[in-house]
Amino acid sequence: MNATMTMLFNFVGGLGMFLYGMGIMGDGLQKAAGDRMRRLLEVLTTTPVRGVIIGAVVTAIIQSSSATSVMLVGFVNAGLMTLRQAFGVIMGANIGTTITAQLIAFNITALALPMVGIGFLINLICKRKSQKYVGLVILGLGLLFMGLDAMSSAMKPLRDNEAFVHLMAAFGRYPVLGVLIGVVMTCIIQSSSATIAILMAVASQGLITFDAALPILFGDNIGTCITAALASIGTSRAAKRTALAHGLFNIFGAIIFILFLPQFKAFVLAISGNADIHRLIANAHTSFNILNTVIWVFLVDVMVKIVMTILPGEKDEISGPRFLDRHLFNTPAVALGQVTKELVQMGNLTIDMLDRAKAAVIQKDMKAAARVFEIEKVVNHFQKEITEYLADLSQKSLSEEQSDRLINLMHVVNDIERVGDHLENVAELAEFREDSRIEFSELAYQELNAIFAQVRETYAGTLRALETDDYTLARQVLRLENQTDQMERELRNNHIFRLNEGSCIPKAGIIYLDILSNLERVSDHAANIAQAVLDREGEIVLI
Repeated sequence: MNATMTMLFNFVGGLGMFLYGMGIMGDGLQKAAGDRMRRLLEVLTTTPVRGVIIGAVVTAIIQSSSATSVMLVGFVNAGLMTLRQAFGVIMGANIGTTITAQLIAFNITALALPMVGIGFLINLICKRKSQKYVGLVILGLGLLFMGLDAMSSAMKPLRDNEAFVHLMAAFGRYPVLGVLIGVVMTCIIQSSSATIAILMAVASQGLITFDAALPILFGDNIGTCITAALASIGTSRAAKRTALAHGLFNIFGAIIFILFLPQFKAFVLAISGNADIHRLIANAHTSFNILNTVIWVFLVDVMVKIVMTILPGEKDEISGPRFLDRHLFNTPAVALGQVTKELVQMGNLTIDMLDRAKAAVIQKDMKAAARVFEIEKVVNHFQKEITEYLADLSQKSLSEEQSDRLINLMHVVNDIERVGDHLENVAELAEFREDSRIEFSELAYQELNAIFAQVRETYAGTLRALETDDYTLARQVLRLENQTDQMERELRNNHIFRLNEGSCIPKAGIIYLDILSNLERVSDHAANIAQAVLDREGEIVLI
């Protein structure tokens, strides 16, 4: 019993070291990559081949196909990506995740401890962030190999265990059993890279043949879909379809390659030459995913139809924030990019409020005023959700640049919320004027129409600058804001002159000036957002 417990603890300890090392290595790669992962995902087109390439690159950086799949579920849920686009990335993610197995197959365990030491020293001594991230990658890789060696050593006593040997032999005789074992193992660990590493550790002790390892490998690929499936719980139907497509891709692949198992084995042996069992398993893992992708890249529309048949119906209506996904916290650059997109959506709601507030003031449309109050509640909900999301994200491991950007976005969300408050004030003033039967002069209406147009141009411009990181547009917004300030002063002076000469009643004058003041404050917040965009470039403009 003691020997069994020792073996179990050694194995679990080795697995923990492997997963921890893989996490550190992935974290270092992600931080080194910065915003490039987010931008890679943003340039997706409807071409499946482009999606495959991007999926492979992003997953090679993240070191987890599960993490990429979770991101895809979030993106489809948010309407950023269609199922057709997401499926291309899914196929690429399955290829990208095989990089870990190929690294493990080099079997450089002798260098593991030196790599840990070198990685630690680089991270400790170097001052530049990029160099520290390289240190993390080396440190993580060293821990990964140490964990693999510990698991392999823990397996040695099983060579003399007849029951275990017979069980391993059964996987070769009954491939379906091997597939099920692979599925269960990966569902528990939630990492196909880890289960492939376990398979290599078992094979290195001669406990399993290559024939028996192949079905388990197929099952590992199916089991990794559990993470995306869990992430899709509570999301839209479109997001659930993405998780389903991921699962079907690997299930169909496993069925195809089980049917042609002898041919697949011969193919892997042919491309591997006299390679050891580690390299054979790694090559089989890579070949399975590449060949499966080659099959399905020409059948993307078929997969979409299958998924739509299983999960029919239109896309679910989404209320409130759509882009926030806490599964993205492991990739902070992507999470921050999603916050920016959410802020743009929140800003578009306030643009709608501005247009309706104008209709309430100029056209006396009280239904428009009522709609302003309804939208304001949604804007407040957005502000609460985004602020909480950013607060939670701030507790994660962020680079200095990411921390600065998070603080920057926190200011932006407050500016947009304040815009909503000012436009609510304008709608309330319109209602009060209508209830009190107070009328503006024709000239006052013309002036209000002009400043509404000026403020809209300024505010819409700042939202476009925020969405696209357009520094030129942000500077233009600051110039427009100066013009708005000047216009507000001129209109205020004009109206005071009308009050003094008696061509305007005092009550109307008070409402008019309050509307001007609130619109001018909207323009001020637009300038704050534009300055936040320029802060990313390191530029401070005094206005």
